[in-house]
Amino acid sequence: MKQRRAPRTPRDPELERAKIEGRTTEQWIDEGSIRDAASGAAQRASDAPAKRRPPKPLDPEVQAELTDALGTQRGQRLAERLAQASEALDRERFQEARRLAGAIVKEAPTVAAAQEVLGLSNYRLGNWKAAARALEAAHDLHPDPAMLPVIADCHRAQRNWKAVDRVWQEIKSTSPSHEVMAEGRIVAAGALADQDDLRAALEVMEPATKRAKSVRDHHLRQWYVLGDLYDRLGDPITARRWFALVVDHAPDFADADHRLRGLGR
Repeated sequence: MKQRRAPRTPRDPELERAKIEGRTTEQWIDEGSIRDAASGAAQRASDAPAKRRPPKPLDPEVQAELTDALGTQRGQRLAERLAQASEALDRERFQEARRLAGAIVKEAPTVAAAQEVLGLSNYRLGNWKAAARALEAAHDLHPDPAMLPVIADCHRAQRNWKAVDRVWQEIKSTSPSHEVMAEGRIVAAGALADQDDLRAALEVMEPATKRAKSVRDHHLRQWYVLGDLYDRLGDPITARRWFALVVDHAPDFADADHRLRGLGR
């Protein structure tokens, strides 16, 4: 991948990636999201290797897709493998998830859930082009606005600015949830900042400056980005205000406290 001229925002890439793709394949898996960080951590702490739980069953709709495409016996076998791939993604075994999902996609390319797991595992491995290809295929098969910020971020990592803007316009046109809109806004602003257009990035982030009645994680992430952008623009007073707002609500959020102290709190 080409060297970037400017750091992406926010400056904690693991936080950015984990939050931006937090939805993952939850609609395909019974009993909730496979990306629930709290329950995932608790499960990893409590499960002994010898007593490891079997993968959660796939949604019946996905099993039906695989059966229709490949027949009952083969479809059931690949359904089990897709459940394993989803479990591997949940446990951050991204190479395993990519290998399993990739094999399924070769046999059943029209199954959106398989394309999604393949795309997300490539995304977490930093394989941006492959991730975008799979996630766009998944979105074409099963449109979901929540997938769009991840797609936009794949294009951002490749410095494909026109594609980022195209996806950002699509996000806005779908009137998605506040969380999805926030993630799309962060990526769109980050792409502009990557091109050294910090003022345009701040214009994109302007809706995030409105007072929040109830502060949630997506508010904190946007405030962090505002602090980062003002810091890079050479306005430490305004940057300090946004980082302080983050720290006041979540003292351990990313490196906000460190950034704040660096600005002379």
